[in-house]
Amino acid sequence: MKKCVFAGTFDPPTLGHKDIVLKCLELFDEVIVAILINPNKRPLFSEGARLNMLQKIFAAYPNVRVLSYDGLTVDLLRREKAKFYVRGIRNGTDYDYEAQLNYINMDMFKDMITVFLPTRQEFLHISSSLVKDALRFHKNVDKYVPEEIRGDLKKYMQEENKHV
Repeated sequence: MKKCVFAGTFDPPTLGHKDIVLKCLELFDEVIVAILINPNKRPLFSEGARLNMLQKIFAAYPNVRVLSYDGLTVDLLRREKAKFYVRGIRNGTDYDYEAQLNYINMDMFKDMITVFLPTRQEFLHISSSLVKDALRFHKNVDKYVPEEIRGDLKKYMQEENKHV
């Protein structure tokens, strides 16, 4: 059984993230979507909220498993007995960054195979950072995020507005 790991902060998950996971389902028997808990980042959404959103997005896909982890991705790959690590690519900047990480990761886990998947052209401009910025300024982000979590994001913004 071929399985892959697609890891990120998913803060919040976007249509680009969903696009990459759906492409993974064409290539792999199981896709592990892993939220990276990065102590150097301060996410807008809690770990639990991001897990919940990803579970909603992929509820209809039994071959997708959602989890969170801290530590190194190579350790997660070993633990999950997965050698394929998928990275979504929007542009040359993404590729340069991910290629550099690939060489470091391969030093630590020789069996690892990084798979770079480009997102569809209509999602090239979407990033979690831009979605977060739009949310902070109370803009509608429906065309950037999966339908399954649009209500969650609206609720979050309503809660934030109460605290302002």
